[in-house]
Amino acid sequence: MRDETSPLSSSADPRENKPNWHVAVDHAVISDLGMRRQNNQDSATVQLADTKSTWEKYGHLFMVADGMGAHAAGELASKMAVDRVPHHYRKLPLPLAVEAIQQAVVEANSEIYRRGQANAEFRNMGTTASVLLLLPEGAVAAHVGDSRVYRVRGDFIEQLTFDHSLVWEMRAAGDVSEESARSGLIPKNVITRSLGPNPVVQVDLEGPFPILKGDRFLLCSDGLTGLVTDEEIGAMLQAFSAQKACQVLVDLANLRGGPDNITILIAEVIGKEIVTSSSVTPQPRQEVNPNKRNISVALIVVTVLCLLAAGLFAFMANFPLAIVAGVLGAIAFVTGIIQSTNNATENNDQTQYGRGPYREFNCKPDMALVDRLKGTMQALREASQERRWKINWSQLDGLCKQGEDAASKGDLISAIRGYGSAIIETMGQIRKQGHDRSSDSGIDL
Repeated sequence: MRDETSPLSSSADPRENKPNWHVAVDHAVISDLGMRRQNNQDSATVQLADTKSTWEKYGHLFMVADGMGAHAAGELASKMAVDRVPHHYRKLPLPLAVEAIQQAVVEANSEIYRRGQANAEFRNMGTTASVLLLLPEGAVAAHVGDSRVYRVRGDFIEQLTFDHSLVWEMRAAGDVSEESARSGLIPKNVITRSLGPNPVVQVDLEGPFPILKGDRFLLCSDGLTGLVTDEEIGAMLQAFSAQKACQVLVDLANLRGGPDNITILIAEVIGKEIVTSSSVTPQPRQEVNPNKRNISVALIVVTVLCLLAAGLFAFMANFPLAIVAGVLGAIAFVTGIIQSTNNATENNDQTQYGRGPYREFNCKPDMALVDRLKGTMQALREASQERRWKINWSQLDGLCKQGEDAASKGDLISAIRGYGSAIIETMGQIRKQGHDRSSDSGIDL
């Protein structure tokens, strides 16, 4: 099994060698080839603000993209997405971050489309795009495709984004029942929206969702969600650090067949600096004059013309018409002031985008999950003996014993840590031995 884990992986202490503002969030990323793909078409990026003022203007940005297309087209599309979206986001002169990130995705779509049209090999290439911003007003997601954004809080995991897939769209339209959607009769991997194939794209916005200390956000491609349940994802995020949770989830997806690339990005709120204030409202990304009134241009013109007419009639000693023109000008002016005040009030209201969360599950660890992890380790042991892998079982047996002892005491979090750590260590030893993935893909658990 070749080690195809992307250099995007990060495992350092979140407080080590980072500016002070970075310690408010811990994050980890792993992008893995999977068991049956020849190249990785997934991409991811993390853009952390390094000062308070930068965070207030741009927030922290996290993004996952899952490319599609023959040859290297999908890989190019996803790489362009994670490069161009953050670039446009910081350059666009739009006052609100939510407006800027939505337009940034639209701009990236145009560039990917033009690149595809310019080269026959890249024609119709596309990519999903899921972006998470941690902003003063809360967490905001900009989303196209079926890569997902989750939030884990306490014992619950919430899916914040809507899958732009055939099965989800049909279910939302009432064309299929929940049972039919789960049956597998409708292909789950047919997406209805992506960046690149078309010159225009509709970008969904979700949020802002309040941010609390301890919240864990996960962005992932469908290489994870097709094989690992939401409840399992939530339990692993509860049991492990961001880096170890990424690794154990990748390993579980691969052990269950790994037919697709797997990209996982986890961001955990560990500092109070980015916790959402209960009174916060969306903040402009650039300085604006708080006394500036957005009065309608037409009303300004009417006011000026009426006042000029009033002056002219007064000069001509036609005082009745002067009075009428003056009153009309005053009415136009007052109307403009009221209109601008209403606009300012509307702009200062907390705006909620989208309808997320779309699903919520209790992910409190249970014995069923502990038993599945225990069974996974047993299957790995049998496979290693059959294929004569050189595994150091002394350390692994100790980890499994920790899991077993914890389970017997009802400490299910520690039990998951024991068995999960054993899975990580076993898969690490297998990768180091350089076993070909295609020959190991039969370990479907």
